[in-house]
Amino acid sequence: MTLNTATATSEIAILNRVIEPENGTLSVAAARAWLKLNFTAQDRTRLHALALKAQEGSLTPDEATAIDNYCRVGRLLDLMHSKARRSLKKRGASA
Repeated sequence: MTLNTATATSEIAILNRVIEPENGTLSVAAARAWLKLNFTAQDRTRLHALALKAQEGSLTPDEATAIDNYCRVGRLLDLMHSKARRSLKKRGASA
């Protein structure tokens, strides 16, 4: 698959190349530690409120920036969790 320059240099494309979630190369301890990383309850509550406002179309510019930031961090966590799960599976360990 050929990626165009814009896609290949997006934050998520770069992070994907750095983290390599398809390679299960983490130790069991590191993988379990990565799986513990997540949004706090306070952040989940804030994100939910922002999502509701986004559905209504009533986000302020600052709120739009905030929800974009949460989405980017969420994508990073997805990549990290994927690598962690693959690493545990490769080593026959459970989370």
